[in-house]
Amino acid sequence: MSTPPPAVRPGRPTISDVARVAGVSKATVSRFFNHRERLLSPDIAARVEAAIAELGYVPSPMAQALSHGRSRLIGLIVADITNPFSVAVLRGAEKACKDAGYLVMLFNIGNEAGREREAIDALAGYQVDGFILNTLGRGAGVVEAIAAHGKPAVLVDRRHDGLEADFVSIDNRGAMAEACSHLIDHGWRELLYVTEPQQGVSTRRERAAAFRDCMEAHAGASPRVRGEVFEAPEGADEALREALRALRKRARAPRRAAVVAGNSVVTLRVAQAVRQLGWEFGDALGFIGFDEPEWASLVGPGLSTLAQPTDELGRAAATCLIERMQGLEGPARELLLPGTLVVRGSSAA
Repeated sequence: MSTPPPAVRPGRPTISDVARVAGVSKATVSRFFNHRERLLSPDIAARVEAAIAELGYVPSPMAQALSHGRSRLIGLIVADITNPFSVAVLRGAEKACKDAGYLVMLFNIGNEAGREREAIDALAGYQVDGFILNTLGRGAGVVEAIAAHGKPAVLVDRRHDGLEADFVSIDNRGAMAEACSHLIDHGWRELLYVTEPQQGVSTRRERAAAFRDCMEAHAGASPRVRGEVFEAPEGADEALREALRALRKRARAPRRAAVVAGNSVVTLRVAQAVRQLGWEFGDALGFIGFDEPEWASLVGPGLSTLAQPTDELGRAAATCLIERMQGLEGPARELLLPGTLVVRGSSAA
């Protein structure tokens, strides 16, 4: 009488359970999944196959990938998951990764620059094949962490000083020039660019510099165009309202006042301030904001926006990274995509 195979432990079957039922070693089961025709006899292959069917065993994709030196995981680190821009970019990246057979692991640093290296180290512990970074761009040790783990990285929207990596972003200079030209062409003359604090965040600095350049380029217009940059830290609501009051005070006829907001977070804060002041967009104040939040058409006569190609940015970042993971070499690339001006009542008066 033949000896029955050892009992299988309750729970999800493992490769050890398959080996016991088939009467072979774990190494033999691994060979079945990887090189069955070349390294196993037909009899042993049949026994392993029967054990797999009996147990309903499904091999771990992670274990199989790691046996080949890759996990097919991509680490995506974002500065703030509550920012609609980050969420939209994540969706685009996830679609491109899925199409290429990769999964995305997300780490949100909650706008804490000190957690950027922590995020890289944590995801590296899961053996991710590469990183997509949409972070603040000012965390200490990020360059060293990427180099230490030896994984390729792609930057989205924000640069890291000293990190030679592919960079994907909206064309900030072109987008700002389009926004300012639209406002000026429609009669707005006294402009205020409202941004979150610029220090250490490359995108904020680039947009502020582009705004100043636009104002300088239109300085010879008649009547003269003027513009200022105002930094609005979180919680500085009264300072923002005072800046808007001062803007209106400067905007004597035939000048008219308009705001350009640096992103959707600033747009929401400006909209709240305007409501508290009892003003109306398009009448008391012109407006264009970077990003296209879902509620932009619902505020006042509708808020004009500079929509970022978030899906394309996410897809492009994932594509660049996958190309690097597949062996593409060469200098760091820069891909700048155009924005789309969406005109509504706040700017078309």
